[in-house]
Amino acid sequence: MKPLQSLFFPAAFALTATFALAPGFAEDSHPLPMAKPETVGMSAERLARIGTRMQWYIDQKLVPGTVTLVARKGKVVHFEARGQRWVEQNQPMKEDTIFRIASMTKPITSVALMMLFEEGKFQLNDPIAKWLPEFTTMQVAVPTEGDQAGVPYKLVPADKPITVEHVLTHTAGFANSYRNAITMPMEAKASARQSPDETVADYVKRLAALPLNYQPGTKWEYSRATCVVGRLVEVMSGMTLDEFFRERIFKPLGMNDTYFYLPQEKLDRFVAMYQPEGDDNHIALAEAPDAESRFVKEPHNYFVGSGGLVSTAADYWRFHQMMLNGGELNGVRILGRKTVELVTSNHTRDLPIWLRGPGGGFGLGYSVTTDVGEANSMASVGTFGWGGAYCTYFWVDPKEEVVGIIMTQVRPYTHINIRQDFQNLAMQAIVD
Repeated sequence: MKPLQSLFFPAAFALTATFALAPGFAEDSHPLPMAKPETVGMSAERLARIGTRMQWYIDQKLVPGTVTLVARKGKVVHFEARGQRWVEQNQPMKEDTIFRIASMTKPITSVALMMLFEEGKFQLNDPIAKWLPEFTTMQVAVPTEGDQAGVPYKLVPADKPITVEHVLTHTAGFANSYRNAITMPMEAKASARQSPDETVADYVKRLAALPLNYQPGTKWEYSRATCVVGRLVEVMSGMTLDEFFRERIFKPLGMNDTYFYLPQEKLDRFVAMYQPEGDDNHIALAEAPDAESRFVKEPHNYFVGSGGLVSTAADYWRFHQMMLNGGELNGVRILGRKTVELVTSNHTRDLPIWLRGPGGGFGLGYSVTTDVGEANSMASVGTFGWGGAYCTYFWVDPKEEVVGIIMTQVRPYTHINIRQDFQNLAMQAIVD
């Protein structure tokens, strides 16, 4: 499998002398700080290559459309929509189109918990059972030799408690639906909602009843651990995750288009979701952007910290410009600078991060670049980022002061290189 960083990456929006709000941009959204690329050490001519490549993917019918954003030194120098948000209805993609961002929810959930860390609510090495007692006694599924007596595994006690750091770094050992044949069916059953009235708290209790895949802290394994992170936010704060996000993060940062459940009045900006079909992998409609989407319809009571948000490129830039700024944006401080440094440091040491690939580690909710050569990436050491299941991706390069975001909507996407193409084309435009 290729590294995550390499897997992740119209009428064009033209920067004007006045740097006005982009055409089609929502009136209730805050204007972005636009600048000519050359004023921040980037080339407008080189940035234009992004649009050319995005258009190629659209013309080949591999994606419906794209929104791409590049910012440097706090200034947005490229912001462009191409293609269509809903091909079947001939609805154009716009800069304010709203996307399912899937696992790009995870960094926001992780930051929310670290805001409580700053309030003295916990230490990273605290057992999560202090707040979620269902995790007090955990067992690990160990494969048996030759499927003894028809049982493919035996259970042994966990040799240490699951800590807050474990759930933030995907090293808790949780059952998942990705790689472990023993626990995959169990996790798939547990993750299915049992009734419309249940909450993520109910899922977390079912997850705690499953055996772990490995001893805590010994391996990196992607899972729905960030659902547990979100549940910790709820228990420690006394708020639902939706309330915490809205009051403590979205409103202060002006993220007016980011939700767990999209309001009906914004459906005309919601993107359709596609999937590849046939030998040519041409896109086919997988979900229409209507009121039947699980990201829209009621009840609004299941807040998935591991992947439940919808958002825009502009809103997502606000959040990560805040992170690049050391926790502050436009006079609003979400985290302290030292906390941002802690969050974006490698916490997994030399554990293989299989989903990301060589040259990277994992921080508290983020992939972190540790070796540029091994990663085959132009992003600097210390770059942090992640992607979403519907082919969205972002990265933040503190050394170069760059934030890059690509939004499109197709799943699966590993047959195309659109995310790494976008990152390469953004970074090659640096000329200072």
